[in-house]
Amino acid sequence: MNENSAFVVEFDQLRRADVARVGGKNSSLGEMIQQLGQQGVDVPPGFATTSQAYWNFIDENGIRETMNRLIEDWRAGKASLPQTGQAIRQLFLRADWPASTARAIIEAYTALSKRAGRPDASVAVRSSATAEDLPDASFAGQQETFLNISGEKALLDACRRCFASLFTDRAISYRQTKGFDHMKVALSIGVQQMVRSDIGGSGVMFSIDTETGFDKVVLIDAAWGLGENVVQGAVDPDEYQVFKPFLDDPALCPIISKKRGHKKIKMIYGTGEQPTRNVPTSKAEQAAFVLSDAEILTLARWAATIERHYGCAMDMEWARDGETGRLYIVQARPETVQSNRETAAFSSYTIRSKGKTLVTGLSIGDAIVSGHVCMIESARDIDQFIDGSILVTSTTDPDWVPIMKRAAAIVTDHGGRTSHAAIVSRELGLPAIVGTGNATHLLHSGQEITVSCAEGDEGLVYEGTANYEVQTLNMDDIKPTRTKVMLNLANPGAAFRWWKLPADGVGLARMEFVISNAIRIHPMALVHFDRLTDPVAKQEIASLTSGYDDKSAYFVDQLAEGLARIAAALHPKPVIVRMSDFKTNEYAGLLGGAEFEPNEENPMIGFRGASRYYSPRYREGFALECRAIRKLRNELGFRNVVVMIPFCRSVGEAEKVLQVMAENGLRRGEDGLQVYVMCEIPSNVILAKEFARYFDGFSIGSNDLTQLTLGVDRDSGELAHLFDEQDEAVKWMIRTVIAEAGKAGAKIGICGQAPSDHPSFAQFLVGCGIDSISVTPDSFVAVKQNVAEAEASLDEDGAAEG
Repeated sequence: MNENSAFVVEFDQLRRADVARVGGKNSSLGEMIQQLGQQGVDVPPGFATTSQAYWNFIDENGIRETMNRLIEDWRAGKASLPQTGQAIRQLFLRADWPASTARAIIEAYTALSKRAGRPDASVAVRSSATAEDLPDASFAGQQETFLNISGEKALLDACRRCFASLFTDRAISYRQTKGFDHMKVALSIGVQQMVRSDIGGSGVMFSIDTETGFDKVVLIDAAWGLGENVVQGAVDPDEYQVFKPFLDDPALCPIISKKRGHKKIKMIYGTGEQPTRNVPTSKAEQAAFVLSDAEILTLARWAATIERHYGCAMDMEWARDGETGRLYIVQARPETVQSNRETAAFSSYTIRSKGKTLVTGLSIGDAIVSGHVCMIESARDIDQFIDGSILVTSTTDPDWVPIMKRAAAIVTDHGGRTSHAAIVSRELGLPAIVGTGNATHLLHSGQEITVSCAEGDEGLVYEGTANYEVQTLNMDDIKPTRTKVMLNLANPGAAFRWWKLPADGVGLARMEFVISNAIRIHPMALVHFDRLTDPVAKQEIASLTSGYDDKSAYFVDQLAEGLARIAAALHPKPVIVRMSDFKTNEYAGLLGGAEFEPNEENPMIGFRGASRYYSPRYREGFALECRAIRKLRNELGFRNVVVMIPFCRSVGEAEKVLQVMAENGLRRGEDGLQVYVMCEIPSNVILAKEFARYFDGFSIGSNDLTQLTLGVDRDSGELAHLFDEQDEAVKWMIRTVIAEAGKAGAKIGICGQAPSDHPSFAQFLVGCGIDSISVTPDSFVAVKQNVAEAEASLDEDGAAEG
């Protein structure tokens, strides 16, 4: 046995069972090199010091008793945490390397340099504690990492500083909270060949959605240069989401979201005493995505492979070498927040009233909190923080953890979903909004605000105290039903929040919501960009579509990705996507829209729905909608998507719309494509048998059907007392079309608001034999219970009659 093996071991000799010997981080690197290398996962080579090397360092320098005494004094209240941490770290930093340990490290480094083909190879020096990366505790970011270390002296110095970092204030505090004995946790050091990501890119990746725990997506953050900026939240990275179930099909490209970050700085190699430094990125770098689609898919496949091997959700760091273009995994550890979250129940927040929006960013968590701002711009001013306030700052690092624990919520200028502020907020269960860009400029200490992370991907800071309700949805209370209960979803950013609900699919996904929020541009303004006369709209459209030679492709990509997130949330269950159903006044409100829309006295029953799709006024715009659906189904892979046509006034109109769809590559029945029609006009009921020849199913829009059956403008305050979805005339319409659909063998459901608001209405629908009821997520549990009771009552009545 080599005498060095007591102190140093190569990564490729390690397995995940070696945590006690080399810590979680290093044992995991060895596991991946040994077990996953043959599956294509690339990990840079390196070596680890052992826990024995750590204890040998302590005992050869005779500092164990002093460390024990300092810790006991702190526990007894004789010294502060900063005093204790500083004193213990100084013990390490003033200590000498035992000759045998230093020799083992230098020999391993020489061998690594020889393998790299260069003397004094540049290495990353990372800490790996033996209590690290356990299922119920994450020590991520608590010990130091040093990048671009070159030469024997610099390496030994970095290793000594790694040992000392086991006693940072945050690490001491965390171990104490988690019940770890400070004198039984050792520190291993990982020395890994540097990936030249300083001239490439790097980032963080999760095999699970970090905010909702949705387990079918991979989340990737990416920035230019070394990865520390992403981890620390110093940069606003690109963000990509990939749908895991489709990764094995090489014909598909299941990237369901691509968001370009500002990426205003990058960390590159420095020299001498400053081995790394930050520099501004070029405008070209800021405007470009860090990763190509092929690279995104490669990383996502690696994430799925690593997750499958470890049998749990994983948190990984990756890097791309700018010299070779090769991708590498440089760290992997179990994800510890969502994996430990209670799954039987979750809270749903609904805002009833709110002040104006002050700041927006990325939402972390799913809660809402109101409180007073406490602005802290520097870690030096941490002692000024007021307990229970909302912490507003530029960015956070591990030194901020003590006050983050005392905050009600957190708002930062910089950072992505994998930044330090985001990770710690999740672990603490705090709502946070990161990457706002300007919170420290627009908010001030003492200001009363509401932080909302309950409205999707976008986090919003409102002025004042919002009025909101919290509802606990308990999965254990839900009974199965024959009648399908589905969800009405519109916001792609919030879709993943509802993946745990045992819904039977999505009964209504509103395309126009995605268009108005994610795209914001009238499709005809993209088709005919050169015809636009409004210079302001033209400039904004040019800005939004930068990077697209074909501006129409921007519409197709954004719409397909937005709908993909809704389709992914409940896959493989059906997701019914309603083609755009704006009224002309709403279309005119989109960028460039005013130049393509007529003025109507009553848009509610005007140029809307099916009539637009074959009209010369909008036919080219509808073609883009069809292209997006085609991409959604054929390129991204979501064949569970059903298309639905709104406001189809006549059978002749149905025929025209299906013809236009076919011309644009959406042919009913081809590749399993189903086409439904909204039942919201009396003619849809009267001629239900004929409509069923053209459509696979009906979805009752009870709001419009009530309006047109009773002749009541649903927006009229004067006639509000007459607008009643439970009016006998409306119920006759619904009862009749359900019966006619059943005779024709067509599916029929309802996607109006009435079943959510009125339990008796849900019971009426079940009694009529409806196939499905689609409701808002917050009313799902109540409606499901109403349906179960209605079915039980019908069964009892049937048994009594029998």
